[in-house]
Amino acid sequence: MRRPSRLALCLASAAGALLLAAGCSGGETTPDEPAAAPSSTGAAPSGAPSQSSVPGDTWETVDPRSVGFDPAELEKIATTAEQGKSTCLLVSRGGKIAGEWYFRGATAETPAAVYSVTKSLMSTLVGIAQDDGDLSLDDSASTWVAPWKGTPAEAVTVRDLVSNDSGRRWSVGIDYDELIKAQDKTAFAIGLPQDRRPGEVWAYNNSAVQTLEEVLRGSTGQEVIDFARERVFAPIGMNDSTMTTDAAGNTLAFMGLQSTCRDLARFGYLMLRDGDWAGDQIVSSDWVTAATGPSSTEMNAAYGYLWWLNHEGVLAQPLAASDISAAADPATRQGRLVPGAPDDMFWAIGLGNQIVQIDPGSGTVVVRLGTPESRPQPPTFGAAEASRVVVDALVD
Repeated sequence: MRRPSRLALCLASAAGALLLAAGCSGGETTPDEPAAAPSSTGAAPSGAPSQSSVPGDTWETVDPRSVGFDPAELEKIATTAEQGKSTCLLVSRGGKIAGEWYFRGATAETPAAVYSVTKSLMSTLVGIAQDDGDLSLDDSASTWVAPWKGTPAEAVTVRDLVSNDSGRRWSVGIDYDELIKAQDKTAFAIGLPQDRRPGEVWAYNNSAVQTLEEVLRGSTGQEVIDFARERVFAPIGMNDSTMTTDAAGNTLAFMGLQSTCRDLARFGYLMLRDGDWAGDQIVSSDWVTAATGPSSTEMNAAYGYLWWLNHEGVLAQPLAASDISAAADPATRQGRLVPGAPDDMFWAIGLGNQIVQIDPGSGTVVVRLGTPESRPQPPTFGAAEASRVVVDALVD
């Protein structure tokens, strides 16, 4: 029997506990900002759809009041999104759209590059492969990456790759210049040296994540682009989404997803429902809990298995997914990714603040896509601004 979902558990305990939250605006992380106000975690208002519902074949749009939102606050957030160079913002609860805005000529059907949001999809694909028995997190990646056998890289496990503590060589130049220019990105990534032992250092390592393409292809016997389509996109109705390939035909594991606000919201609901889609277990609830629950490493409290978390602790490169300049910052700090937001909120984040936000406590999914700035300049719209949907606009 499937265990109760994180959402169900959170709702069941809401009568005895409050999640502290405070409004948080601005694009930068400010770990020392104190929490000030309780977030909304109650059940949906009378007449509202169940928060655990999934979208149907076509989305239903509802009055935001019917699912517990203040329409005026949502409009304020949408205005911030438009000013912040967004192309779309989608707010949903209970499988229904409570608010949807498009800017700069974007439409609901036009896919856009979502960059490192791809990593969170790759996490899910690794989870499915483990559920199938094709691999285990503790397997040496060299089981499928033959050039690593008999070298220091043989110590790297699949878990190390999804935790970003693999110790594979990393630099801004490698990840954002050499890797991008490489015709065969998988071969380039595999060929980099092993600089440190796994578990010794955390780095937002695009090249290391690209080696998961070889791991998944070898373990599942399928091209990753096909595996994603057959095991995730088709079953949950992500009909306008695809993964892309490099010049050598390798699926781009670290940045290749092309998608829409609506499709990404579906992906968010898959995670919100612990991998269940209308009774079909796409990925196990155990995987969702492992990937988005505890931090995967003590070196970065804000990171699970290729998902961004909101746990208190040491933060390493907290803005690296959205800002190349932040990826070059070796400093760590103490705090949370988004102070004031619920501590079990989690995100898929891509370059230029492409965002999928899931809040189990309120049963909400928020998606924001925007201009793909490599170094976002104000005004912008990041995870802090997206969290206002729950902190400020949710009133039930």
